[in-house]
Amino acid sequence: MDTQQILNHFLEAQSVLEKFIANPQHILNIKLAGDQMVKSIKNGGKIISCGNGGSMSDAMHFAEEMTGRFRDNRAAMPAIAISDPTHLTCVGNDYGYDAVFSRFVEGMGQKGDVLLGISTSGNSKNVINAAKAAKDKGMFVVALTGKSGGELANIADIELRAPMSDFADRVQEIHIKIIHSLIHYIETEVIG
Repeated sequence: MDTQQILNHFLEAQSVLEKFIANPQHILNIKLAGDQMVKSIKNGGKIISCGNGGSMSDAMHFAEEMTGRFRDNRAAMPAIAISDPTHLTCVGNDYGYDAVFSRFVEGMGQKGDVLLGISTSGNSKNVINAAKAAKDKGMFVVALTGKSGGELANIADIELRAPMSDFADRVQEIHIKIIHSLIHYIETEVIG
């Protein structure tokens, strides 16, 4: 690999980001999703996040920045990623992998909570099932997707879709920027 190929990674990422921010609806949807998350927190609710692989890492990153620290010291905010290996392996063994997130939502989700479901394809069955379980519980569903948005786009109350890309890593780069934007928005609105 030469330096031009390395540079091309950054140029591709820049192009995808430029496509995302060129659509003002994307920015409005981040605000609308943030408003629902703020409303949930102010009303004693929480945000539950989930995803597979790199998207699980993003879900965990969101939750730890909320309960820990993002940019400045502030009170912890209620968020949890569905990432406990004992839960995942128990449910995976007893009910199948498609149920690992929905069973958690059934047990821990409450009306007024928010589910942040992350799937680069929008077709991860376990994330879709979590979104359906969340809707059944009266939760608000925010989906981070890519490609066509998949089935998840049709279930979510708000979908934040990365522009079409041949590779999941470009989608994940947009997702992490959305996640950081959401956390900053929530901090500003809840803490001031």
